[in-house]
Amino acid sequence: MKLKNLETSFLGRNCIHYKVIDSTQSEIWRFIKNETASSGTLIYTDIQTNGKGTHGRVWHTDETNNIAFSFFIEMNCNIRKLEGITLKIAKIITEILKTKYGINLDIKKPNDIVYKTKKIGGILTETKVIRENVKYLVVGIGINTTKEKFSDDIKDYATSIKKEFNVDVNVEDFIAEFCNIFEDEIRDILREEGY
Repeated sequence: MKLKNLETSFLGRNCIHYKVIDSTQSEIWRFIKNETASSGTLIYTDIQTNGKGTHGRVWHTDETNNIAFSFFIEMNCNIRKLEGITLKIAKIITEILKTKYGINLDIKKPNDIVYKTKKIGGILTETKVIRENVKYLVVGIGINTTKEKFSDDIKDYATSIKKEFNVDVNVEDFIAEFCNIFEDEIRDILREEGY
């Protein structure tokens, strides 16, 4: 499918939507392993049955209209070039939500988006590295936009945009805007490496 308002040259140009999937991040790694997708491929889903968080945790996406997507970029750079990339991604996310929806959220370094003490979103940044050279950058982003039900293990420290601000976030618009901004951020690194 095609994202509206996408202004990128490669990121999100190949966009695949699933109603249900185990994990967008796992699916991207399967694409890479099987060499079945081009750099910049992005997938997003309505429901994840086994979403991946950091440190092996599960990211809960069990209701529709929440943001859950992953993408990969083929790289050829020293891993040091990507220092701070997760924090840059977090800043892009909070800036979009502030600019487009008037929502002010904080970043709990390095990868959590929070409101007061509760988590609203998270970023999972993974790489395939060969001798300190990054071959693939794989990023997964999950944001609780409309989630209402939180399991007992997370209900005390997780929340959603709808619950806190009563604001509806358009999933596809958000993803397109993120791609537009992030491609500009990563383009400098790619250009330095001859891409």
